[in-house]
Amino acid sequence: MEISGIISAIVIGIVIGVLGRLVVPGRQHIGILWTILVGIVAALIGSAIAAGIGVADTNGIDWIEWLIQIGLAALGVTALDRAKARR
Repeated sequence: MEISGIISAIVIGIVIGVLGRLVVPGRQHIGILWTILVGIVAALIGSAIAAGIGVADTNGIDWIEWLIQIGLAALGVTALDRAKARR
């Protein structure tokens, strides 16, 4: 992966993290940095899953890949929020 790919993964991860946080109802007790980190991880894992099922490279916008990434980010935000709430 080149440096431009890493930078784009970070930027997309930020967007995915924020969208994933917006999908989760209620108030989350995690910071924005955790949200960004969850978004980056969700973006990378979501891209791998989309490539694995063959929907990563389509004509136009890859809506299915975005939905997978946002869903993973929502799960990550929820899991992290619940883990922090138990402390």
